[in-house]
Amino acid sequence: MSRQTNKLTATAVKMAKPQAKTTKLADGGGLYLEVRTNGSKYWRMKYRFAGKEKLLAIGTYPEVSLAAARKARDNAKQQLSEGIDPSMAKQLERHLGEQIAANTFQLVAQEWLERVHQHEVVPDHYQRNRRRLERDAFPIIGKRPIAEITSPELLACLRRIEERGHIETAHRVKTLCGQVFRYGISTGRVERDPTPDLRGALRPSKTKHYAALTDPKEVAGLLRAIDGYGGQPTTTAALKLAPLVFTRPGELRQARWADIDLEEATWTFHASKTGQAHIVPLPTQAVAILRDLYGLTGRTEYLFPGIRSSKRPMSNATIKAALDRMGFKGEMTAHGFRAMARTILAERLNYPEHYIEQQLAHTVKDSNGRAYNRTQYLEQRRKMLQSWADYLDKLREDSTAS
Repeated sequence: MSRQTNKLTATAVKMAKPQAKTTKLADGGGLYLEVRTNGSKYWRMKYRFAGKEKLLAIGTYPEVSLAAARKARDNAKQQLSEGIDPSMAKQLERHLGEQIAANTFQLVAQEWLERVHQHEVVPDHYQRNRRRLERDAFPIIGKRPIAEITSPELLACLRRIEERGHIETAHRVKTLCGQVFRYGISTGRVERDPTPDLRGALRPSKTKHYAALTDPKEVAGLLRAIDGYGGQPTTTAALKLAPLVFTRPGELRQARWADIDLEEATWTFHASKTGQAHIVPLPTQAVAILRDLYGLTGRTEYLFPGIRSSKRPMSNATIKAALDRMGFKGEMTAHGFRAMARTILAERLNYPEHYIEQQLAHTVKDSNGRAYNRTQYLEQRRKMLQSWADYLDKLREDSTAS
């Protein structure tokens, strides 16, 4: 004859009072309510597994009702019939829950940002990408376990960005998410990256072309305008240096004296887009500008410190504002010096494309698919930049030169 179960009533459980010693009110089937001397009540279940008596902690009353406790008991009985230890199963479930909580998209993304991404790119680029994830991804999929995020779910997140009209941002966030997923794969938190499934699912972003002067006569006028610019001395120096080295605008304005070697005539830093070490050979004209500039800012960290604080670099709007004031609004941008150099070096000075691309700090690969290192073609690039600087001098002096 089976033992009686469901002996307790909801009222009896509610009205159970503490005694001088801990008491137990049995419901049957191993389930009982433990009433402690301080009045707290705990559901417990006694059972035997592998010949040993064990105890399953079900929860506290009233958080766990009598009906819920009975359901937990019945589930435990089912597990026992299948050869599963209910206590061990509960521990595994709790551990899995903790793992899932520790592997949300947001936590994995934050780990990737801190451990990997901030060491790959310049600080401004890192902060922009962090803000993109914080603004556009974390509120939608941040709390989701990264292993459970599907392609349609990620697409829905990106569609929200598209609907605001920020097509390029949607593509950038997709790229960032892909990097987070791949980091998750490498650290064992997710098995696959869903972003390749979204190929063609977003509206294509329009290629942004920066205004640039590439006609030698127009370049000559720009150079003479820079020579006559009456703004801040540091801004003038940046304007004079920009066409000579044609780095990315952020790389120039954030240049540090610690990275400049005037004796060796080199500037070494990590390219903002690729994160790879990059060397800019400095022509004699650039060295002369830097020697003069050192007298103004040599005691600060940056070549071009900000006006309000020398602990920060020049504003990213300074060069553009100067070009606009000189009358080149819509015709020339800070980024345009790169297009100017690339076009004229190839079309007028006939330098090989791989020299130019290497100097632009683009990801260039050799015939075997290996990326060129920072010293690749260094001497050839040094000669190229000196020829380029001499060519610009000639343009400045003679507007008919080409």
